[in-house]
Amino acid sequence: MKKGYLYIALATFFFSTMEIALKLSAGNFNPIQLTFLRFFIGGLVLLPLAMNELKKKNLHLSRSDLAFFFLTGFICVVISMILFQLSVVYAPASTVAVLFSCNSVFVVLFAYLFLREHIHKHTILSIIISVIGMTIIINPMHFTGSAVGVICALGSAVTFALYNVIGRTRSDRCGGITLTCASFLCGCAEMLVIIGLSHIPNVASGMKNAGLVMFSRIPLFSALTLPSFLGLLYVGICVTGLGYTFYFLAMEATSAATTSLVFYIKPVLAPIFALILLHEAISGQMMLGIAFIIVGSLVAFIPGIRPAKGATLKEDMREIETEFEAETDETTIKP
Repeated sequence: MKKGYLYIALATFFFSTMEIALKLSAGNFNPIQLTFLRFFIGGLVLLPLAMNELKKKNLHLSRSDLAFFFLTGFICVVISMILFQLSVVYAPASTVAVLFSCNSVFVVLFAYLFLREHIHKHTILSIIISVIGMTIIINPMHFTGSAVGVICALGSAVTFALYNVIGRTRSDRCGGITLTCASFLCGCAEMLVIIGLSHIPNVASGMKNAGLVMFSRIPLFSALTLPSFLGLLYVGICVTGLGYTFYFLAMEATSAATTSLVFYIKPVLAPIFALILLHEAISGQMMLGIAFIIVGSLVAFIPGIRPAKGATLKEDMREIETEFEAETDETTIKP
């Protein structure tokens, strides 16, 4: 259990630095290029763990599995994470971090719509409080920031929640690490197609004329200087690869409910890191919005953790009883 909390702490740290690291790297890369490179590196980091997971399950992936991974990869990497990267370009890292952490609110809604999971009263209260928090941060009546950045951040949170819910339908069969790794790599394969199409003259000129310059002639490995490469390695290996690795190890060591603490602590830590590293001020309005989101998250979290704790305690008691019985048997057998 102690290992589980260590994994949660490490995953929280890496995820909380995600927007800051991407903001620092954004000036060196095309946003689509950066998304491709970080998920390709992250997928390679997860690959040995995914292969080990498949070996333990004695599972051979089918064509149906592969088609499913291309679907989840398209939703997660191609849509959600490109929107996420664009939001980091156009909006403050602290704002993006807080809004993206609200993806758990949308997970509940999608789970109800697609998986027919029951929505409890405390869950509805949690959604209402969290939405109030988001509204306070955005402040639509006196909004002075980038509307594009906020829309991209919310779009990223919504599509990432959709990816999570769709992924649940096959995660039991394949395993969480395998699902994530395969989705990352399949999403990168799809991005390679987009990158290739962006170099077709008619497509490139059409994107430029539409004002989507970053989707025109997307580079693949250009701009890889030593400083930018080191930043890319941190984003790819630490944030994307190790962040998700520790997240799933935490889930195995504790429970899904306990591991969700990651996205509840992130809205607090990310603005602090943004203040220290990017000198982004934390306004009173943002602090109030963060407070609402934390309260809303706790309202959803606390009722769910009690059964998880109970289940963990029961398992621990069973292990102690089994060890005691084994020791008793050994003592009885000895003359």
